[in-house]
Amino acid sequence: MLQDFYSKLFDWKIDSNNLMNYGLANTGGEGGINGGIGPTGEDKKPYVTFYVQVDDLQGYLNRAEKLGGKVVIPPTEIPNVVTFALFTDPEGDRIGLVKG
Repeated sequence: MLQDFYSKLFDWKIDSNNLMNYGLANTGGEGGINGGIGPTGEDKKPYVTFYVQVDDLQGYLNRAEKLGGKVVIPPTEIPNVVTFALFTDPEGDRIGLVKG
């Protein structure tokens, strides 16, 4: 399992005690944001998504679209956890945005 791999590799503390088995990674680092490791699913190819912290999710999605990107997930709030969005760049790489 990738959660175990990255936990041991980087000494991250990963909590996947939730309904989606999504591992919330606490890197123990200063600044920046922590991450997460979730299952890909049988119908998808493995991928990596990095997140960029911004103040205006929709504004950056609009800019990404003007530059050739496509919105994958519009601004979405998970109450008391995070507000995020996802888009793909012109080559199809998936990039996440998280509200700062």
